[in-house]
Amino acid sequence: MTESKKKILLIGFGNPARADDGLGPALAEEIESKNLSDVTVEADYQLTVEDSDQVAENDIVIFADASANCGEPFSFEPLTAREGGSFSSHSVEPAEVMALAENLFGSKAKGYVLGIRGYEFDQFGAALTEKAKANLQKAAVFVEKLLKNKNFNKIPEIVACS
Repeated sequence: MTESKKKILLIGFGNPARADDGLGPALAEEIESKNLSDVTVEADYQLTVEDSDQVAENDIVIFADASANCGEPFSFEPLTAREGGSFSSHSVEPAEVMALAENLFGSKAKGYVLGIRGYEFDQFGAALTEKAKANLQKAAVFVEKLLKNKNFNKIPEIVACS
């Protein structure tokens, strides 16, 4: 399959009612508005085991979430599937979703994690902070370019979260 025909899934997750925790869904909304070909966009409060089914239907998956500890403005790094000890409705991590997709559906999808630097996570009902909005816009430009050219073999070096 050529790079240009790869099916890509972007999952933005987080709680928009908790200030910067909503960065993942905000990115998903921004990217969805671009109507990019062969790109499916989803947004939710959290990842679930059911997401593994949709992951398996794609060649590349990007998990976008807010991060309290990555560098500014965002991080982007490859994801290795990893089985977790147990699942609950509140603790499914991207690596675990990828492992479920592999084990249950034979998925060969490549995964990436996009962490957008956020600052305020404790204010319920609050909007994104101004600094987080600026980071979101930079992440959106990066992701849009990546999704348009679909060349995941030449991703620029982006600082990983520590």
